[in-house]
Amino acid sequence: MKFARETAIVGIGATEFSKNSGRTPMQLATEACIAACADAGVDPKLVNGMSVFSAEKNTEIEVARNLGIPELTFFSMIHHGGGAPGGVVQQAAMAVYTGVADYVLCYRAFNERSWHRFGSGVQGRHQTPEAFDISFSWSSPFGLLTPAQWVAMFATRYMHQYGATSEDFGRVAVADRRHAATNPKAFFYEKPITLEDHQNSRWIAEPLHLLDCCQESDGGQALLITTVDRARDLAQKPAVIAAAAQGVAEDQHMMKSYYRDDITGIPEMGVVARQLWSGSGLGPADIQTATIYDHFTPLVLPQLEEFGFCAPGEAKDFIADGNIEIGGGLPINTNGGQLGEAYIHGMNGIAEGVRQIRGSSVNQVPDVENVLVTAGTAVPTSGLILTQPD
Repeated sequence: MKFARETAIVGIGATEFSKNSGRTPMQLATEACIAACADAGVDPKLVNGMSVFSAEKNTEIEVARNLGIPELTFFSMIHHGGGAPGGVVQQAAMAVYTGVADYVLCYRAFNERSWHRFGSGVQGRHQTPEAFDISFSWSSPFGLLTPAQWVAMFATRYMHQYGATSEDFGRVAVADRRHAATNPKAFFYEKPITLEDHQNSRWIAEPLHLLDCCQESDGGQALLITTVDRARDLAQKPAVIAAAAQGVAEDQHMMKSYYRDDITGIPEMGVVARQLWSGSGLGPADIQTATIYDHFTPLVLPQLEEFGFCAPGEAKDFIADGNIEIGGGLPINTNGGQLGEAYIHGMNGIAEGVRQIRGSSVNQVPDVENVLVTAGTAVPTSGLILTQPD
């Protein structure tokens, strides 16, 4: 990872997070990008690279035109939805390190609540001979239609094998909502929940309750990446990229990797973890806080295991007694996560990692040196480690 510690996130910008933005996703993307550039003190006209999700409907050329960017020398897309955020930053870091671009914007913007219910499922999807559509044919006719249902399969096996309970999953939701409750930018600001609230929330797909499932949000989030050398002259303390990685594991499927010998782990996240630790020279003991991708609470537990914070099956004990809350051994999702702040496909989680490095989070963890950020699980995925500048 030659780009490691030579590149940094220097600007973050976001719209408000809501359930009805009242404007187009293009407007949200443009606002977020303008805010990220302003945060760094960089004229948008200096941006000449963009790295985005393949799921992003606001294409680079349209956003560039709206920002007044005269030319792009680099543009890239990463597939697999929520698995992409660490990947788009990795692409941006490689671009600025190698000199094919000077400043690269990464953004994600959508109306995933008011325009399209993102978690509504694939039951209306037209079948074609394309490989992506064929993959649904093996499961959709049997009622596995939504992301919540797909994750419920993993969660059920994890509970059976390791003795985890619905209350263990609920502790993740409680921690996230507690952090969101003190974050004015969070949709669930001033709305904490108790474990009893979690247990009493309605079933979505057993063993997932409503409060195990992340939000559907309207909003936009953007990041600006450049070299550490350029960052020294900019407005904000840079969040240095200590490592960035992507991962696909054997017999990988999109949220339905049911055909492995063991479906209680997330081996693709293990691929990412090994690269991040080796690329950064760090280990679990060096991380003060983490943003763990929390689209569904059951998949937070095996992520902690894949990164070595605890052994397989022991995450339920690791998260007990407030260990993942502010004041605990590893506070996670200090912005409220996707359960509490907003679901912007993990990009807002990277922004929170930047704030923790800067010391500007509303739920600031003391003496932060290194922050881990993970991306979507049960899909090809990615991750980052952000660190302090020298």
